[in-house]
Amino acid sequence: MNEMRSVGIPSPRVEGEQKVGGAAVYAVDVTLPEMLWAKVLRSPIAHGRIKKIDSSKALALPGVKAVLSGADLAGAKIGKKIVDMPLLADQVVRYIGEKVAAVAAESEAVAEAALDLIDVDYEELPVVTDALEAMKPSAPIIHPNLAEYKGLLHKIDRPTNAFVHLTWKKGDVQEGFRQSDVVVENTFTVPAVHQGYIEPHSSLVRINPDGTAEIWSSNKSPFALRDAVGNALQVAPASLVVHPCYVGGDFGGKGDGNDVALCYALAKKSGRPVKLLIDYAEELIAGNPRHGAVIKVKTGVKKNGILIAQQVQFFFDSGAYGAYRPQGFLVGAHDAPGPYRVPNCLVEENYIYTNKMPCGYMRAPGHLQAMFACESQSDLVAKRLGIAPTEFRRMNLMQDGDTSPLGEVIPHVKASETLTKALEASGYAQSKPKRVGRGCAIADWVSKGGESYALVRADENGVITLASAVTDTGPGVFTMMRQIVGEELKVPLDAIRVEMLDSSKVIKDTGVRGSSSTRVHGSSALDAAQKLRDAILNVAA
Repeated sequence: MNEMRSVGIPSPRVEGEQKVGGAAVYAVDVTLPEMLWAKVLRSPIAHGRIKKIDSSKALALPGVKAVLSGADLAGAKIGKKIVDMPLLADQVVRYIGEKVAAVAAESEAVAEAALDLIDVDYEELPVVTDALEAMKPSAPIIHPNLAEYKGLLHKIDRPTNAFVHLTWKKGDVQEGFRQSDVVVENTFTVPAVHQGYIEPHSSLVRINPDGTAEIWSSNKSPFALRDAVGNALQVAPASLVVHPCYVGGDFGGKGDGNDVALCYALAKKSGRPVKLLIDYAEELIAGNPRHGAVIKVKTGVKKNGILIAQQVQFFFDSGAYGAYRPQGFLVGAHDAPGPYRVPNCLVEENYIYTNKMPCGYMRAPGHLQAMFACESQSDLVAKRLGIAPTEFRRMNLMQDGDTSPLGEVIPHVKASETLTKALEASGYAQSKPKRVGRGCAIADWVSKGGESYALVRADENGVITLASAVTDTGPGVFTMMRQIVGEELKVPLDAIRVEMLDSSKVIKDTGVRGSSSTRVHGSSALDAAQKLRDAILNVAA
């Protein structure tokens, strides 16, 4: 008798029929009775003092139910780690596109018309849009009260735009350079990049008579959203119930709760549910794109190509705020030296305020900027030494049990095997037609952990239900979890129904992040299925 298998075998997507049939619920699809539409007025200047806001004409427009400005929100700020972003600009605007005022009205058209009736008087201030220029003593200080912000990663004791400075090191990098036969220095620049998801941000909030609130949002991290919004508005996070919605593309950009907090404030003032849909013009001037950066790399090697020392300096352009980074910095940047044996290493990260749109996470935050710079540097060092780029990498790659450039012992390393396979599969050594190039680069990645809860139960008819509060951003996390449950319980997939839970039903869920869904949410599904199997066997025994 063949054992029933589901893992590793193609299977229908849990949400496939819903999506192709138009029944899948995204945040933009949700409407409620008496719902108002919100629109926001955005700053036309990059840096300025708000001298006066007159919204009287907007309030008088028929259909307008609420208008808010920064003065109405008592200085409320929001942030995932560093809490530095006002819900609406409070006395000062810091980038073109910053929210200055918000309107809630009976229709989108009325809300749009009301924005044109809000009169804002600005006093323009000096602007700095280059991260290196922003670090100079002569640069305008974008956040004079920086030292007072919550969530800073270290003490700030003087006015500065460089609000995060972190270092990671191993050995003595300067001594390593002295021991090197050849030292190569280069500077690399990367631009900001929008994540390019098809679905724009959408948020809807309803406040109930008992003070609880219900939220629908294009957000992959409902519990982080709940915490950020609760902290910003001084309401208990547990009183905010985030309902499940599919997310139409994320790539790192669907993790903030700033628009939700603003909808909450408008709903509270108007007494009605409020929905805010950001159009794509707004996405591109005020989204949370990947950070641009200037990256300086200095590498010391022996004449035979052996790496001795590497120093990497990052100057990340944070834009006007640092609120979009869950850890306050980009978690992958310090892996810049890659999977190589480097006895002496120093990595420095600087995050700098500029008068540009605030930046956030996008697929492998920090890793992409780092690997582009350091792998480009590898090519240039190899060229300087007259060694083939592939061979230069191969002779320096870590092996099982080696210590990483930043001091961590890695028991299992497959970099050499991966390089060999990649070169074979790509036909790297084969001749190429004219104007067809070839290149080689290696990146390493360690999957993240997280917190996830899955509920698996069986009814009297043998139907299995898998329930979780994880958000599906498109890769098919529920399909993967259902396959694991099916494999563990030895039941066909069509005998397992899936239920998406709101945030009130489980303790926490860290959401989908860092390609960790199979590891984190798959593990919770496996654990729940094993417990159910044991319970069934105990009853049967």
